[in-house]
Amino acid sequence: MWISAHAAEIQVLALTKDKAILNINGERRVLKTGQTSPGGVTLIDSNSAEAVIEVDGQQEIFPLGVVVTPITDKNGGSTGNPMVTLYADSTGFFFADGKINNQPVRFLVDTGASSIAMSSATADRIRLDYSKGTPGIAQTASGIAQMVALKLNSVSVGGIELYNVDASVIIGAFPTEPLLGASFLERLNMTRTGEKLELKKNY
Repeated sequence: MWISAHAAEIQVLALTKDKAILNINGERRVLKTGQTSPGGVTLIDSNSAEAVIEVDGQQEIFPLGVVVTPITDKNGGSTGNPMVTLYADSTGFFFADGKINNQPVRFLVDTGASSIAMSSATADRIRLDYSKGTPGIAQTASGIAQMVALKLNSVSVGGIELYNVDASVIIGAFPTEPLLGASFLERLNMTRTGEKLELKKNY
């Protein structure tokens, strides 16, 4: 989800209806709908989950808390390959707003999970049909649970979108947040520095 080589880094810090607090190139800006920052970033719309932002005539959707950075080539032009930067919360975990089959979810990044894993409660909420998946058994923190293995049409975090991603639906209410596991993460370049995790799509 890169928007312009001129906007080096945009992070959504806080959101309400028709108002957003943004970090633009390291500077904190408070914008209301229709307002434009000195750097040319315009808030088109916002709600409690995401903001629609326009730069140089391009509109993109920015989830709360995700930093989107355009990757540039040696001449300073955009490569079209975005990098998403996540920051650990107070407990040390990384969370990321994203989508499963274009339905919004909040992931917990779990490098120990072999695939994307979600509860059947989450699958039902996002209207994911797992009835034709392959039944199986999963070992969870709470013990053995029934699960269904399937492939997701698409999974996205920030501007990174992958297709045909392996996943499992665990029958019940857990995990509370879908786990962003290896079936997604292994297709990316990941760099962790302290409390910062950078994700970049492999091409």
